[in-house]
Amino acid sequence: MNKIRKGDSVIVLTGRDKGKRGTVLRRVDDEKLLVEGINVVKKHTKPNPMKGTTGGVVDKTMPIHQSNVAIFNPATGKADRVGIKLLSADEKQSRKTQENGVRVFKSSGAEIKA
Repeated sequence: MNKIRKGDSVIVLTGRDKGKRGTVLRRVDDEKLLVEGINVVKKHTKPNPMKGTTGGVVDKTMPIHQSNVAIFNPATGKADRVGIKLLSADEKQSRKTQENGVRVFKSSGAEIKA
């Protein structure tokens, strides 16, 4: 189960964008996220008349590893860790999956609204 999902508000923990906030646009793969306004690089593109694009320097958002971001807790105004609270009665037999668990903030235990 992915603890950080599309649409979550996150804070960058390390790197040149440390301390910045943004929302997750999409998951690139199991480990990488595309966060709005984070890890923006200058990309030099060649003109392509077949596609109708002009050449030049373009700002492009690059993926960032999920270990370098933490979910933003609006109640405290700080970064927080994510835990999974099981909903089923028999917790020993059930596994932590999306079907029988909800994401909660580790500090307060409040449910994360998706």
